[in-house]
Amino acid sequence: MEKWDIYDKDRNLTYKQMNRGDIFEQGAYHLVIHVCLFNQLGDMLIQQRQPDKEDWKNMWDITVGGSAIAGETSQQAAEREVKEEIGYTLNLRNRRPSLTINFENGFDDYYLLETDLSISNLPVPTEEVKQVKWASSDDIINMISEGLFIPYHAPLIALLFDMRYNMGAHNQRIGQ
Repeated sequence: MEKWDIYDKDRNLTYKQMNRGDIFEQGAYHLVIHVCLFNQLGDMLIQQRQPDKEDWKNMWDITVGGSAIAGETSQQAAEREVKEEIGYTLNLRNRRPSLTINFENGFDDYYLLETDLSISNLPVPTEEVKQVKWASSDDIINMISEGLFIPYHAPLIALLFDMRYNMGAHNQRIGQ
């Protein structure tokens, strides 16, 4: 059974835990991560979920997503999920999420990274991922409207593509 750490509304660790699938107590939140890998052409690596997954069967999704398990930092959860889902190794120890989105039951950290990885070197399919491919923002938004992609808000997808070189709300490339 997967255990999650519980945080308060201000993202302070409460030192309590819950099991995945349990009903959230009032004021209890958990941590979710997403990693979006982009190639040098500006396309995002997307994955198609396996047909036997509990949620979003056979649907396309951004590169990787999942819940942090008890004891993990955001970075550790992101590294683990990328390795589990697509067999790729990342080192995020010195990296903060590019953005965090609050949702009803928690905090969703997004890591946006450019990579030169070749998808032919990935050990896909895996237990969770049926296949992967590179896609543009327009491709993803069209797939959402066709019901083929998890129904993210289209402006969020555009924001992920727009922010892949930025940290924060200003239009300035990282490192400048």
